[in-house]
Amino acid sequence: MTDPIDRAAAVVQMAYPQIYLACHTRHQRKRTTSHQLSQRDAAILSHLDDRTPTSAAELAAHLGIGRPTLSEALKRLLACGYVHAPESRRTAVVLTELGAKAIRETSVLELPRLRRALAELSSRELATVSRGMALLARACRASTVDASKGGAR
Repeated sequence: MTDPIDRAAAVVQMAYPQIYLACHTRHQRKRTTSHQLSQRDAAILSHLDDRTPTSAAELAAHLGIGRPTLSEALKRLLACGYVHAPESRRTAVVLTELGAKAIRETSVLELPRLRRALAELSSRELATVSRGMALLARACRASTVDASKGGAR
């Protein structure tokens, strides 16, 4: 396997299940929790950034849900204070501090388990993991949007 993409894909395919198995939550997310988030709500929030607005159209395409369904969910998340729609971009949203807290507290990866695993790493390794995960997530979002537009990378 000499192709760098194939090598990276093999690492991700091996690492992701190990991370998930070691750190995933043992309970289901329900609207009856203090954060009032459904699994879909949490999925929406986890795909947002606290600085860069995400367009509703791109988010719907990435999540594979219809725009009307997303619109209803975003209205509820706006009312709860989990997202904010900047005045300059009414069709895009950003994650609020309250939304980020809700995601940390309801993530499929339990924070205590994840913290124990991350504590095994050096400061330099932590920075590498953080950058690598952010880059991979960004690439995944971009490739999904490209595919929904009929293009391929």
